[in-house]
This record gives sequence, structure tokens and C-alpha cells, in this order.
Amino acid sequence: MANEHSVDEVVTKFFFNACRLRPLATGHGVQSALRCASLSTTRHPHDDEAEFIPLTTGSAAEFYIESMLPDVGDIDIMYHLTIELAIPRGQSPRG
Repeated sequence: MANEHSVDEVVTKFFFNACRLRPLATGHGVQSALRCASLSTTRHPHDDEAEFIPLTTGSAAEFYIESMLPDVGDIDIMYHLTIELAIPRGQSPRG
């Protein structure tokens, strides 16, 4: 068939249409950056050596999706502590 596209063409077209350069900073983006900066300078109340490591996550951070409502933002901030370690079940921390 003449109208069939190869998988490469379909994927390429999708990326060209869906991916853009990062847009200019919005009020919500600036607010999340300020909160991440504030959280990263905060000390844990029970451990002086523990520090927070914040990350801006969610669809806005990963896919640059604009909110349908201009006054409602979709920015998630997650964090973990420098004293935490995640080990998969059944694995030894020594390797």
C-alpha cells in the first residue's frame, strides 16, 4: 500500500510534533524552582548530617505539558534524604 509508513517515519513524526524546546519560565515553574532551592537548604530536624535532595517531577517537568487552566499548575516536587538508601529486596548492601 502506498499510504503505509515505516515505524521509523511514524516515530520521527511523533517526536518532531510532540517534543519542543523548553518554553520560557512560567510563574509555576519559577515557584517550583524557588521551593526546591528552599528545601535543599533546609536541614532535617532530627539529623544534622541529613540534607534534602528535591526534584521537580510530573508531566510538566518531563513532557513540558501546559495546564489547561492557566491558574492551576501541575508541578510536583519530590525529595529524598542524603541518609536514605534504597536496596532491592533480596540484595545485600555490600554488593
